Amino acid sequence: MNTADSRTHWDLDPEIVFLNHGSFGACPRVVLDAQQEWRARMERNPVQFFQRDLEPALDVARAALAPVIGAPAHEIAFVPNATTGVNAVLASFPFEAGDELLITNHGYNACNNAARQFAEARGAKVVVAQLPFPAPSEDALLEGLRAAVSERTRLALVDHITSETALRLPVERFAAWLAERAEDTGRTVELLVDGAHAPGQLPLSLAESGATFVTGNAHKWLCAPKGAAYLWVRPDWHERIRPRVVSHYANSSRRDRSGFLESFDWTGTHDPTNVLAIPASIEFLSSLYPGGLDEHMRRNHELALAMRDVLCEALQIEAPAPDELLGCMAALPLPPDPKPEPSGALQLNGLQERLSEHARVEVPVMGWPTSPARMIRVSAQAYNTLDDARTLADALTTLLAEERA
Repeated sequence: MNTADSRTHWDLDPEIVFLNHGSFGACPRVVLDAQQEWRARMERNPVQFFQRDLEPALDVARAALAPVIGAPAHEIAFVPNATTGVNAVLASFPFEAGDELLITNHGYNACNNAARQFAEARGAKVVVAQLPFPAPSEDALLEGLRAAVSERTRLALVDHITSETALRLPVERFAAWLAERAEDTGRTVELLVDGAHAPGQLPLSLAESGATFVTGNAHKWLCAPKGAAYLWVRPDWHERIRPRVVSHYANSSRRDRSGFLESFDWTGTHDPTNVLAIPASIEFLSSLYPGGLDEHMRRNHELALAMRDVLCEALQIEAPAPDELLGCMAALPLPPDPKPEPSGALQLNGLQERLSEHARVEVPVMGWPTSPARMIRVSAQAYNTLDDARTLADALTTLLAEERA
């Protein structure tokens, strides 16, 4: 299937060059149809749906997701987004005064905020690993992680693919090093991986990754409806990790289902159809190319590299990271913002707004590491072409020249 054929499966505005799949994803029409079928079923008989049908349906969705992320189905809980998954682990983790919680300077702002809040409440200290960007190698990133670990480190929160800099961090190698260190010193450091961007960008094997906890979004690169995400927890932690919402599970006498699954499966009445459509999203992506999901991810990776090269030429800069550190996104530094403005979670950068208004290009521009420094990040999905990057490059060149004038 060529890109023109793939584009027809999404309801994206044809007048917009959409290079920002990474922020909120984009859900194919067939997946939205599957979600609507679940909604219709829910509304035909809500009692039948919630009290008889929901748990088996969630288990079907888990079974579909399990081979994609490389984890047993009974070890997967569903959450609305990766930020919620991170918060659940941080809220449940037994920090003590004097403990250290490791995060990175590339970490997602929302999750780093949560880390600071929970650490402060327990008398723990947050330590920020300084990882380079541009990033010369995987070894350089690993060394930055190792250097921040101390004898007081209890938990490390590390992105699998960083949100703003789009780097693939060496979480498996870091996990292996932490395990070796524990054998030598007797000091265990648990690893929480924020894998918000990983499923659908990278082949995954969570159960063999060495991590203790991994959360990820299905509504980004797996193209499920918004609000579909998971939290995988190593089995020896199942009885300690609970959602932040306390519901009926707290005094449940059930023996046919683990407390881990029961607590996350029902936190109160909500619309679970986003999660129930995950099998449809996996089936759709697997059908795009003869090689299935693996070929889909490989094609997106190759397109992301080609897009990066087009932008590097336009900006007259070297690629800030080697090919193997990228998935299906690429981030590039921009000249400093001449008119920096305060930013918030949903507030758009001025250059991003101008690209949207004047060139009809949707692409994120972020202040990283802090304003006025800026970063631009492109995403490669099946509906994109290299011409999209050329359109962005032309518009970007013009707008940056206007800023300098």
